[in-house]
Amino acid sequence: MTATPSFSQRITVRDLGVPVKAVNWIRLHPGRGADGQPSLLATMGQNNGGLFVLDIDLATGRCRQFNAPAPLQQYPISAIRSPSTGILYIGSHTDGHLLRYDATQPERGLEDLGVIDGDQAIFPTGIAESPDGQLWIGGYPGCGLTRYNPATGEFTRYGSLDPEDKYLYPHIGCDGTVAALTKFVHPHLVVLDPATGERKTVGPVINPEDKAQRIHFFKGLDGRLYLDTHEGKFRLSGTTLEPVTFLPPELPGVHATHKHAYQEALPMPGGLTAWWEDGDEGAGLYRKIRLTGSNPTIPPRVIELDWQGAGTNLFVLHLGSDQNLYGSSFLPEHLFRYTPASDDMVNLGRCSLMMGEAYALGNFSDGTMIITSYPKSHISLYDPRQPYRFGTDAAANPRDIGRLDEIGIRPVGLAITPPLTAPDGQTIPERAWVGSLPDYGLWGGTLAWLDPKTGEHRSHRNLVPDCAPVSILYLPGPRQLLIGMSTESGTGTKIRAKTGALVLWDPVADRALYAGDFGIADLGSVQALAPAPGGLVYALLANNRFAEDTMGAPKLHPRLALLDPAARRAVAVAPFAADLMPAALHTQFTIFPGPDGIYGITEKTLYRLKPGTCETEVVWRAPGGDQLDVPGPWIGRTFHFATGWRLRSLTLP
Repeated sequence: MTATPSFSQRITVRDLGVPVKAVNWIRLHPGRGADGQPSLLATMGQNNGGLFVLDIDLATGRCRQFNAPAPLQQYPISAIRSPSTGILYIGSHTDGHLLRYDATQPERGLEDLGVIDGDQAIFPTGIAESPDGQLWIGGYPGCGLTRYNPATGEFTRYGSLDPEDKYLYPHIGCDGTVAALTKFVHPHLVVLDPATGERKTVGPVINPEDKAQRIHFFKGLDGRLYLDTHEGKFRLSGTTLEPVTFLPPELPGVHATHKHAYQEALPMPGGLTAWWEDGDEGAGLYRKIRLTGSNPTIPPRVIELDWQGAGTNLFVLHLGSDQNLYGSSFLPEHLFRYTPASDDMVNLGRCSLMMGEAYALGNFSDGTMIITSYPKSHISLYDPRQPYRFGTDAAANPRDIGRLDEIGIRPVGLAITPPLTAPDGQTIPERAWVGSLPDYGLWGGTLAWLDPKTGEHRSHRNLVPDCAPVSILYLPGPRQLLIGMSTESGTGTKIRAKTGALVLWDPVADRALYAGDFGIADLGSVQALAPAPGGLVYALLANNRFAEDTMGAPKLHPRLALLDPAARRAVAVAPFAADLMPAALHTQFTIFPGPDGIYGITEKTLYRLKPGTCETEVVWRAPGGDQLDVPGPWIGRTFHFATGWRLRSLTLP
């Protein structure tokens, strides 16, 4: 007798494809090859297959591609091609290793030289070379400095250069001066004596809240180190700052590796210059390089590269008003569209000036889509019915319209309110409400609204001191917004707030009506909200893993709460069941309406909430090493989600 398949056995899971194969942390590295002729290398990052180096044929654009030795080596955060040897060095994230590629010995491929500074340098922020050929590497999250000797293969670790900051960006002068800029809590310059390890702060210490203060640390064309600040211009000699009247131009290329990428034309041996024809200032594709010679009679030419991408992680998924599925990839931010009816998938391309990732997407009543992007909480508006042409001009689609305030950086929360009538009879038009985490080094996020028709907007900060709005739900009955506040602060900081909060906001009067905990002890951060029958709301109470690992947030066991906003109390609160753990890495948006109730995801499960309670039942458990990374929309009885770079679906029987 054949056993009847269980409910979970009758669930169908499909891989729909890899929507985006793009690259990040892109840099060009000019030099000379083994034959003494001009040589051009490029470093690029990706998730599937890891970071890679391109050795580019300047005549044809064909590339020898060398992928990283280990799968965790995904982002070439720092990279430098030694001016003295022509060897390329890379600091890799997420494992914090130092890699090497020697264009004169391509048969050795991309070599792993070892760990830079363990957990203190998982994000190697910058690499600089001293006159004696040694490398100096800054690291996050330890704000540490490490020296590497290519002759011996030895690492010398100097430890943290600042007890509060986490990011460190070093430069070495042609006179041997060793200095590094800390970021982001109180940016300042630290100089170090390599012989003794003694370090000293020189110049101003910046308060990021004071926009009149500034500091820029760079290596000049003359090889010396310079500091440009609100207190004056200086040259660094050893441990001394010398005032100067004029600053030289900044040395380009490898000496600007604190930048994600750089667009300036890079000088090459033989009088050539090279720059990206389709880089960050254009389509963000990084397929075309323009080469220009010093001889004005020889016209510039463009070479097209043939590198092979394997997949970029997805970050957010959304159902458009046209019933197509839209989503954004992560570093770089490309918008893609999937049509369920035909299984067609297309990478639409760039949708924001920021090129980070879209945190949230939403639909206005006319079908226009809002896209909120990291960094700087940029806003783009896109009409799926019109041809796709990204830009900032009035006819662009999507059109990046910029920031809604100068504080927000990660626009996590999003809700759209319909037209509302004020007590005086005035109509308040449809608005998008965006909740953002604060910028690097800051505390206290923002709630901002936007009228998409007029561009009018307004922003509020610190609804609850040192907290940020990360989840927003419109309550049509009372015509209020329910806002979940997180304790998370700007990247590079330590969390100050002891707990988050729930805020009720009047979108007509544009003010808070209530801020509190609904009677829930140790509320933590209110990461996600979902509507339930009878005017009730489900909430996910948890600290995300990033905040716990890097910001000092307490490790809280995630809880589910059923809230009654009208009574400002919790109907029920329950911890996640053991069989649901571990929680999702990014906890926002992880509870949501489904075809027959409220669902949620954790790293390994799709679960359903039993109506009127905080009790859960597992619908599907990912097998083996499989997992759910990004929740998407339900279309009928089919749930869409992402695992890494793969778009997937799950259909209930």
